[in-house]
Amino acid sequence: MRKLIAYFIKFPVAVNILMAAIIIFGIFGITRMKSSFFPLVDSKNININITYPGASPLEIEEGIVLKIEDNLKGVIGIDRVTSVSNENAGQITVEIEKGRDIDQMVQEVKNAVDRVPSYPSGMEPLVVNKREAVRPTISFGLSGDNVPLKTLKEISREIENDLRAIDGISRVETTGFPAEEIEIAVREQDLIAYNLSFAQVAQAVSRENILVTGGNIKTDIEEYLIRANSRSYVAKELDFIIVRADPSGQVIRLKDVADVRDRFAESPNARFFNGAEAIGIIINNTNDEDLISTASNVRDYVEEFNQKYTNVQLSIISDSSITLTQRTELLAENALIGMLLVLIFLSLFLNTRLAFWVAAGLPIAFLGMFIFAPGMAVTINVLSLFGMIIVIGILVDDGIVIAENIFNHYEKGKGRLQAAIDGTMEVIPPIVSAILTTLFAFSTFLFLDGQIGEYFGEVSVVVILTLSISLIEALIILPAHLAHSKAMLKEEPNQKKTAIGRAFSKLREINKIGNAIIEFLRDKLYSKVLRFSLNNRFLALSIAFALLIITIGFIGGGIIRTTFFPQIASDQVSINLKMPEGTSGQITDSILTLIEEKAWIVNEDFTNRQTDNRQVIQNVIKTLGPGTANGNLSINLLPGELRDFNSDEIGGAIRQLVGPVYGVEALTFGGGRNFGGSPISISLLGSNIADLKAAKSELKEAMLNNAALKDITDNDPQGIKEINIELKDKAYLLGLSTQDVMNQVRYGFFGFQAQRIQRGQDEIRVWVRYDAENRSSINKLDEMKIATPTGNRVPFSEIASYSIERGEIAINHLDGRREVQITAD
Repeated sequence: MRKLIAYFIKFPVAVNILMAAIIIFGIFGITRMKSSFFPLVDSKNININITYPGASPLEIEEGIVLKIEDNLKGVIGIDRVTSVSNENAGQITVEIEKGRDIDQMVQEVKNAVDRVPSYPSGMEPLVVNKREAVRPTISFGLSGDNVPLKTLKEISREIENDLRAIDGISRVETTGFPAEEIEIAVREQDLIAYNLSFAQVAQAVSRENILVTGGNIKTDIEEYLIRANSRSYVAKELDFIIVRADPSGQVIRLKDVADVRDRFAESPNARFFNGAEAIGIIINNTNDEDLISTASNVRDYVEEFNQKYTNVQLSIISDSSITLTQRTELLAENALIGMLLVLIFLSLFLNTRLAFWVAAGLPIAFLGMFIFAPGMAVTINVLSLFGMIIVIGILVDDGIVIAENIFNHYEKGKGRLQAAIDGTMEVIPPIVSAILTTLFAFSTFLFLDGQIGEYFGEVSVVVILTLSISLIEALIILPAHLAHSKAMLKEEPNQKKTAIGRAFSKLREINKIGNAIIEFLRDKLYSKVLRFSLNNRFLALSIAFALLIITIGFIGGGIIRTTFFPQIASDQVSINLKMPEGTSGQITDSILTLIEEKAWIVNEDFTNRQTDNRQVIQNVIKTLGPGTANGNLSINLLPGELRDFNSDEIGGAIRQLVGPVYGVEALTFGGGRNFGGSPISISLLGSNIADLKAAKSELKEAMLNNAALKDITDNDPQGIKEINIELKDKAYLLGLSTQDVMNQVRYGFFGFQAQRIQRGQDEIRVWVRYDAENRSSINKLDEMKIATPTGNRVPFSEIASYSIERGEIAINHLDGRREVQITAD
């Protein structure tokens, strides 16, 4: 090691070449680094998506989920399997073991799914896919005064196409509107008048609205393609479909028995921006795309759009690049302050030129890290920047020690080169050991499993790379520069003739004062304390041990509180509402509207107390759905650096003003995000449903009585009310079966999906169902006419009875067993 250090000290050109290479390749490395909000993590989850229109959660669980889960048990490489069964749909999530090839595991899971011998009829094809790693980058809302939702959707599609044309943007998601459909609302009285059945109408639509090829004809001259193109894509063109025609010339068209219209589906999905109907547009980034450039391009597009249009406007709701930019600015600010402090204090106590070369080690260490970081898949993100901010505080420590020791050897009368060699060699053991202990401490993150290990492993990589480069800089580059610096010359006569020389003379005078202070602290205070501690070792150790005991007592007594990970400060208050399933969408909307009104009242109060009376609440986004029982308010606040209040205070004030809301299943007010999940999360597993529900209720009641807990929720909501039908003996005498009756009831109230057609970017479903009046109350079920095999129609109430009870709206599984999860803040 001595020979290596001596070589670079004697040949400074080699040092300058090394430093130049680090600078050039470091700058090149920065240009290669992408930006993302969190570290890039490869997906380890495989999704199996289930769609079964009209099915209950129990049907999906028993008919599909349990079969697939049973087949997955024999697949090697699966860590765990979770699933949720809902109305009409379900999802199974397969988490693979660490180190497994995700693409190979996808094929293994597909094979397991294909081994299931049978699935329920009416189920759509299963979709097995790798969950792609995409992250929200920037989102904005499209709104306008008195602009219909249909128009907003058409404009949003144009915006979506424009954004996809921008380089680096591939994932654009639009929300805030239900799916479009063509509804064929059959009039029951007209069916009876024309002696038609519901099935005949549905079959006519499926049979006639088609685009089909009939082969081709090849002649000697050219080739012809035979095709029947009678497909219509809008409702008014379907009116003329012939449902039935007879030899007498009577033609019954679709418009004669049904009202055909283009409409949005009955799903209540809707979005409002400050009370106005709006559509949300979310831009997501993949692992191959850059967050900051994407956000910048989108902001430019939003500004250009708003200048071009006046009747509709785009309003940015969230922008992840802002946090990333702020962290980058904080890093640059800390680095600049660190360098200035090194320059100032080392200039006071040692030498200005010496201070300059020590401070230069900081950018060299970072540039060296940027050479290797891109190759290790490190990005510019909030955690890698966090690692850089951490390491700033310890980067120049080794440089200061080496520089001071070299200067000390020089002051003892040694030559510059010899002082540099001896001064460096003397402190190598403590410096290397200090760096290694730090590296070992941070390297533990690399061995953690799960999301914590994946995310904080990047912090470790940044710290390890930066400290390693800083060690090389301190042991090789710094001594060489100091050995040939004018700081190691006793006299600099020419400098005194210039302004710079006079400045250095002043600094030398200040140095004398600084040295006197250091000598006083060293000889009069520190040396006496050190001598006393060495002479009274047991007393010194007892004091340290006593302080440790006191600290442990403070933690145990709650004076010093602990948490696994601090709550992340937010510029948003998120209010989530969950009503009992089956609740009308109007009731859910009315509660959300009430809370929104209270939020604006709170805004007035906080705005009056805010510096410069700035509006504390910037905007409120109200979202209805999914389903009629769920809703959300996203209250975006003034940025944290400009706001005098934290988001928890504002959320608490809204909670207090709203007061108790009766009849809700869950109402939570969130003022921040918890990394890795909620502070408390408990899973109850079992096979006995009654026992699980009883355990959930008992545990939840105990948690509700704990004043330290709030926002207690579970994933086992009260189910929707079900009408259970049972046939009477008369039904069987008339030749009807349960399947016959339920098919007709299903067609009447749920409808029949006759077709799926592609219209532009949207998949349009063509539904045949009875008109809304026939589906407006339970009494309509009693009045419904059921067709018998002989063609007669009998009232439903004569052949069947029904009872009403609550069913299950969601069924969750963990590794094949039913799971109920309870969370709390």
